[in-house]
Amino acid sequence: MRGKTMSGFKLVGIAGSFNRPSKTLALVRHVAERASVRYGFTSKTYDLHDVGPSLGSALWRKDLDAQARHVVDEIVQADALIIGSPTYKGSYPGHFKHLIDLIDPHELRGKPIIITATGGGDRHALMVEHQLRPLFGFFMAHTLPTAVYASDRDFTDYTVSSDALLARINDVIGELAAFFPGASPALAAAE
Repeated sequence: MRGKTMSGFKLVGIAGSFNRPSKTLALVRHVAERASVRYGFTSKTYDLHDVGPSLGSALWRKDLDAQARHVVDEIVQADALIIGSPTYKGSYPGHFKHLIDLIDPHELRGKPIIITATGGGDRHALMVEHQLRPLFGFFMAHTLPTAVYASDRDFTDYTVSSDALLARINDVIGELAAFFPGASPALAAAE
């Protein structure tokens, strides 16, 4: 990361959902927007709809079409990631896992990752700790200490509306400072 201006840092969010509208994508976008404002990142968010249909038939990364390869390239070239997953029966969806399986472990090594998930209720809240954190631990990525889980009651019309959730999002965004010290909106604007 040395030698880059703050505005040169890239944040990529990926929501493991095909649904649109999607609370998972709304959450990932919300976190990305707040982090981008605070640190001056350029950011882009994607969901599985953006990855496209070739994901389901790809055995290897080379089997992906250009659209899907572009999203994977964006993920591995990002300076920081926001990962979001809907929760299905206590875990992430299979297509989301398949997308992650197409990434070589060394490509995420040392990358700061904010992990987020959504679900219908509190019953799924530990998914971030028991599913997502170990998954990205395998890649030797730096999952930030605060994980963000949001249930249906945290949204109003696919917009983050819970004060408790907003506070948790602010906490995890603050944890990015360890990887991007000295960054601030004023610093990013001045560059």
